[in-house]
Amino acid sequence: MLKVVHLNTYDGNGGAGRACMRLDRALLNQNVDSKIIVHYKFGKSSFIKTFNTTFIQKAYTAATIILERALAKRYLKPLRTPFSFAWFGRSVIHHPDVKNADIIHLHWVNHGFLNPKHIAEIAKLNKPVVWTFHDSNAFTGGCHVRYACDHFKKECGYCPLLKDSAQNDYSHRIWEQKNEAYKALDFTIVAPSSWMKSSVQASSLMKGRQIDQIPNTLETALFRPIDKKQAKQNAGLAVDKFIFLSGFMPSRKDLHKGTQYLLDSLLMLKERLGIKAAEIELVVFGNRNTNEVPDFPFKTTFLGTISDDEKLANCYAAADAFLIPSLEDNLPYTVMESLACGTPVIAFTTGGIPDLVQHQQNGYLAEYRSAESFADGMEWIINHPAKDQLQQQARQTVMNKFAEKVIADQHINLYQELIKLTRQPARTGGEDVSA
Repeated sequence: MLKVVHLNTYDGNGGAGRACMRLDRALLNQNVDSKIIVHYKFGKSSFIKTFNTTFIQKAYTAATIILERALAKRYLKPLRTPFSFAWFGRSVIHHPDVKNADIIHLHWVNHGFLNPKHIAEIAKLNKPVVWTFHDSNAFTGGCHVRYACDHFKKECGYCPLLKDSAQNDYSHRIWEQKNEAYKALDFTIVAPSSWMKSSVQASSLMKGRQIDQIPNTLETALFRPIDKKQAKQNAGLAVDKFIFLSGFMPSRKDLHKGTQYLLDSLLMLKERLGIKAAEIELVVFGNRNTNEVPDFPFKTTFLGTISDDEKLANCYAAADAFLIPSLEDNLPYTVMESLACGTPVIAFTTGGIPDLVQHQQNGYLAEYRSAESFADGMEWIINHPAKDQLQQQARQTVMNKFAEKVIADQHINLYQELIKLTRQPARTGGEDVSA
């Protein structure tokens, strides 16, 4: 039986953690011996292991995570763009499940987990290594979100996020550490989206690496369509309102979430609708205190954090459209979950979102950073004459491209190919194999 061990910083905390857990379950359903080991475990699932076996180890891990983030503030501008210095790390090569695995599959490994030194150390095991890039950090000098910065194409340096930006600043030094580590470890990259794949291909750190484009998956039996009227009643929402749903609502300062564009587009939409604006309601779920969110021009209901996936799926199904104004995203789960529930999505044309949203087929792709175009999308879906067809196409997109067996099989094929090549010369020259 094929043995795979997944390494991730957290157990289901954030998109990468959820992707890791969902892939694990999909592989288990295909008779793969799949295991997850995390740096810091929040939950109590017996199926997820951790490198911390004692209270002291867990406390130390928590302390390094907090300390790294606190120290980082001394060197970073107050821009709220995530950046990892990788001052701390831990060895993973002595864990029995890592030693016994046929494949070591890395996911998101920041926050004091695998720094360059400990990534390079994995080469001692002489096993095939797969690394899914859930954001840009693995191929930059520290940032997780790049925006228009192209320094990753060279050797970083002059980082716009650092207070002391220079040719040999922290971003360049981190780039050099990663470059040395990657020379030591042969690994295959999984890019969940075409945008991530093209970004990796442009990176100076990833020249000559095999890149396979394989999306994330989700539980299609859980995230499924429900009768709109019934779903709205279940959620305590008005059945006669057109419901726009949006996920975690950041403050205006969280740049890559595009909050200001959403606010501007909602104001435009209200002006266009006139008296009909009373028929619209905005519903927001997420973990920000409602005292910190902006004022919205429509009646707004805040649902808070939804930790129960069944309840979350019902919210998606209850909505008439999902709004995501993100300015950079790999393959956002909120979009995939919404489509799986038969709810069309309005988003900017950015990142990996076009891999999910097909313009005017299962949603609307607005012109990048155009609040007016985003408002056009909302107006288009309000007035669409065949909403049932849009909903069906949304669901079918997920079933065709992202269902559990589809994604598990693509990973299994990759794993088996790499195992066969373990004792053969590594592929070089930038060969690109897209699943």
